[in-house]
Amino acid sequence: MNKNIALKDGERIDDLQRNGYGIIQNSKKFCFGMDAVLLSGFAREAAGERLLDLGTGTGIIPILMEAKTKIPHLIGLEIQPESADMARRSVVLNGLEEKISIVEGDIKEADRIFEAASFDCITSNPPYMIGQHGLTGDNEAKMIARHEVLVTFEEIAAVTEKLLRTGGHFYLVHRPFRLAEIMTTLSAHHLEPKRMQLVYPFVDKEPNMVLIEAVRGGNPRMTVEKPLIVYQEPGVYMPEILEVYGY
Repeated sequence: MNKNIALKDGERIDDLQRNGYGIIQNSKKFCFGMDAVLLSGFAREAAGERLLDLGTGTGIIPILMEAKTKIPHLIGLEIQPESADMARRSVVLNGLEEKISIVEGDIKEADRIFEAASFDCITSNPPYMIGQHGLTGDNEAKMIARHEVLVTFEEIAAVTEKLLRTGGHFYLVHRPFRLAEIMTTLSAHHLEPKRMQLVYPFVDKEPNMVLIEAVRGGNPRMTVEKPLIVYQEPGVYMPEILEVYGY
């Protein structure tokens, strides 16, 4: 890890527990959560030459995917300049300049930035909330990350259909309350759901996340994996979660 990277006001370096990697974050902005880590674990079998992460934030998913897979070229697309800057510096921090590229741009214009059908794998941890639902007085960075103010899930699916090669894989994490909409939207864009896993905070609680793998042009058949339980008891992770985190 290159510890000579200059940090800006409010920034810190968090240990990712993988390959000695770290990531630059700003507690005053939006920091990655468990959903991004679980997505990297769910997608760790991804293969191919090129991966694109849509809405990469500070670059957490490309960095974790580089640590967990053999994909040689990973790209993160991020619209917010401050987040893209932190992501680029995190790439340098970990000496990954030859493997990971951070591109500043709008997801809705991604098909103008990249060539059609040029990716083997696309990942996304998109905004979960629709419109004003759950809107709070959070700062702009958090609002953009959590709410569909700049991009909708339908727009993400549409651009994924254009950029993913036939037979390529799309991995995403979302909220179960939008599951029916997610499935119909994916199918409408020829992204056939192939694998799904619900994530429960505790064994006796409702699921609060869903992990989905879709294949562009795939045949209709989906596997529902066993539930992923996060906590044995408050503050104590289940063994499967510790494995994903790298402990």
